Amino acid sequence: MSQKGPSGALAGLYEERIGTPTTDDEVRGYWLFAVGVLLGALGVVVFAATAPRTGARSIGYALVALSPPLAMLGAIVRFPLRRSATLLGALGGLLTLLAVVYFLLVFPDGWSTSSGNLVVNGLYAAGIVCIGLAGAIVPLVTDPVREDYERMQAESAAATATAADTADELEATREDLEATRDDLTTAREERSDAEERAEELDAELSAARATIESLRSSKARFELFEDRAGKARWRLRHRNGNVIATAGQGYSSRGKARQGLHSVRRNALGAGLLRIETEPEAADEVADDEGPVPEDAADPDVAVPIPDAPPESRATFELFEDAGGEWRWRLRHDNGNVIGDSGEGYASKSNAKRALSRVREHVAAADYLRVDPAAFEVFRDAAGEYRWRLVHQNGNVIADSGEGYASRSKARQGLDSVRSNAGGAGVESPDEPDADPIDGDDASKATFELYEDAAGEYRWRLVHQNGNVIADSGEGYASKSNGRDAIERVREYGPDADVLEVGNAAFEIYEDAGGEWRWRLRHRNGNVLGDSGEGYASRSNAVEAVTGVKRNAPGADAAEVEA
Repeated sequence: MSQKGPSGALAGLYEERIGTPTTDDEVRGYWLFAVGVLLGALGVVVFAATAPRTGARSIGYALVALSPPLAMLGAIVRFPLRRSATLLGALGGLLTLLAVVYFLLVFPDGWSTSSGNLVVNGLYAAGIVCIGLAGAIVPLVTDPVREDYERMQAESAAATATAADTADELEATREDLEATRDDLTTAREERSDAEERAEELDAELSAARATIESLRSSKARFELFEDRAGKARWRLRHRNGNVIATAGQGYSSRGKARQGLHSVRRNALGAGLLRIETEPEAADEVADDEGPVPEDAADPDVAVPIPDAPPESRATFELFEDAGGEWRWRLRHDNGNVIGDSGEGYASKSNAKRALSRVREHVAAADYLRVDPAAFEVFRDAAGEYRWRLVHQNGNVIADSGEGYASRSKARQGLDSVRSNAGGAGVESPDEPDADPIDGDDASKATFELYEDAAGEYRWRLVHQNGNVIADSGEGYASKSNGRDAIERVREYGPDADVLEVGNAAFEIYEDAGGEWRWRLRHRNGNVLGDSGEGYASRSNAVEAVTGVKRNAPGADAAEVEA
């Protein structure tokens, strides 16, 4: 039996009208059964509309005779049977077809109304018996194949998941190699003495190799953040949520903090251990400087510890069908409050269950991201290509890449080009060549083009001097003035916007158009897995809501309820 995934027009119609098929044989079997039923119905109509013992009446007999073997073969094809059963069923179908053809040749002169024709009767009976044996007897006397079938499906799914994980790991390793190469280039430029430069490059290269090897098995990740005093810092967080190292001091810029953590990466693996006896007062001062992180912290710059196992939950996922016939989920606390929902409907209950399973999987380890006032997000789309978008803290997308990139680093290069050129780019309107353009800085190598699309809406695109479109509006605007306002927002926010470093998923906390604070859980591919469902009066309230979701969602049970 075939193990390939269903494909083709019939498979698409089957999935649209009946359900998602697992094999091509399931689709073929159904349509074979359907053809058999339709032939039988057509044969009855032809029989009723024709005169006895005529050639037209024989067509009706033939169609009715073909109906049972086709319907039986449809069921057999759908079964996960041995090849011997399939071949026996095919032989039976061939015998019945020969019987029908021979009947058409001898009818009506060679056909007896009382006993029929021995050849026709024999062939048809033999065909029906073969089909019956293939579907009912052969499976009982041969080994079952269902376990093998399910095992092969499970192995195929596991291989696909392993390949995806391997691709992500290779991508992360490649990005680390590129960061290490940048460090080595900087060291090469700063050293004037050739001998010292060569020795230092060799040492850093060895350390970088050791770092990359350690990253492959590391269970921790560096985080860059700003403390309450506005200083850039770094911390090393284990995947269970515990902070296992911090910068110990603030840096004047995020770039300096990044250099500091790269220095730790290079030197930590080979560092020795020196025990220093410390006076009690001094030890107390050190302990006070970097104390344990409080579990009820509501500040996004303070991490909330995440236990290895899901904590005891005080909430329940509720699955329900809304008024529009779509399935949704919501996370309800024991006090009756809804603390999260799906944000969108799903076509089936199983899709909604898979969605809440993804939330359970990612919510505990998801970071807090602060968009202030705008930030670039790099994500992977459904086609597997990397894209970026510039997001305002109110949730609106200000600009996007307009095209996909083959790798995350290429997407970063694209948004870096926008950051360096958007602020000083001039504005031209190709549909009004005589209008005075808005001049930009000479340093910029790009120009904004404002134009009217086929739907009568105004859009913009940022065109590099080499002719490449490096950004576009992503949506249309009702008037040219609205389009110019959108360009001004990109010119204002683009040059200084940070690039959000996202793991598998992250919470985005933002202010909506009504002035309320909300959160949404976004996967790194750009899809929103869940949202707050309601607005909060302050940002701290929204952060507390996220903390409640992180605490309760991983261990929450699921129950089906009425809408």
